[in-house]
Amino acid sequence: MSIHPVHSPVYWGIGKALIGTLTRSMIPIKSYGKERVPREGGAVLAANHFSYADPPVIGAACPRRIVFVAKVELHGVYGFGQLMRAHGALAVRRGESDRDALRLMRETVRNNDLLGLFVEGTRQKTGVPGEAKSGAAMVAIQEGVPVVPAAIHGSQYWRWNRAPVSVAFGEPMRFDEHPRNGRGYKQATAEIQEEILRLWRFLVEMHELGRPDAVPPIRAAVPSKAR
Repeated sequence: MSIHPVHSPVYWGIGKALIGTLTRSMIPIKSYGKERVPREGGAVLAANHFSYADPPVIGAACPRRIVFVAKVELHGVYGFGQLMRAHGALAVRRGESDRDALRLMRETVRNNDLLGLFVEGTRQKTGVPGEAKSGAAMVAIQEGVPVVPAAIHGSQYWRWNRAPVSVAFGEPMRFDEHPRNGRGYKQATAEIQEEILRLWRFLVEMHELGRPDAVPPIRAAVPSKAR
């Protein structure tokens, strides 16, 4: 199968360098734990969401290409839309059936790409991560791929004012023993939400300390299966 030029590794590499440089020139970014992101194979990157700045910041901090899911309205924004499509972003219409959106997401990880999901489904205005939806867990369980939890902090304060923004990546989470049903999705989602919140609290502490170099905490307990 031929690869469209804008989806090729060369195009993405050049684009990431340009976008990353532009993003870092406007936003002081600090990343923690990026070595935890699998360098190949299908996976889901599950993150919280505060600002429109989150996708380019997380993209700049992540060591591999991310295929984000974005509402179709953003694809119509001149410049931004072309940028997202060039990097393979999936367009999901408001009101589109969950089945159609899930099919696109499953195809993404099946193609060995890193699917980027903002698990709350919308930006959180309180400045604190919100309740996670089940999409990340459903894709991971149905396709047998890991979830890489990620937290972002500081973007809720960024208004073209060079406020510092940080990203923390957690250890890959697997849910191989969770059943492919509502119970399994619910428990996996709760575990993902808990891990994102724990990583976010770590970032809050790092910001209070002036963002020193550090390693995000490891998971104290790793559930083996749904109960």
